[in-house]
Amino acid sequence: MPCCGGPIRTVVGVASSHKITFAREQRRDPTRVEEDLWGLVRDAKLGFKIRRQHPLRDFVLDFYCQEAKLCIEIDGPEHRRQQGYDDWRTEQLERRGIEVLRFAEAETRANLAKVAVAIRRRCVERCGR
Repeated sequence: MPCCGGPIRTVVGVASSHKITFAREQRRDPTRVEEDLWGLVRDAKLGFKIRRQHPLRDFVLDFYCQEAKLCIEIDGPEHRRQQGYDDWRTEQLERRGIEVLRFAEAETRANLAKVAVAIRRRCVERCGR
């Protein structure tokens, strides 16, 4: 059982088949920044299992740590045009107890290691380790 409560579930039953298919497509074609960050966080390199393009109900999360209930989003230029949607989406996830940690794509590209440290720090804080 994860330290932050609740059993670990698979995506079957918590996301539509459309979202699962979309997530798989996104995993096959990541942005360069997502691919670089994935290299730093995959295989529990930060001490926490991080999933990429994780389907959850109506959403596909860029990265997700289920144990810490932490969503990590890398916001590209298109997010400037969809701020209202991003705010609504964050609110919906927070209602489910999921914190959303956002990084601009340019910030992530320029400070990849610092972003990974920030992700780990937040996972530790949320799990009380």
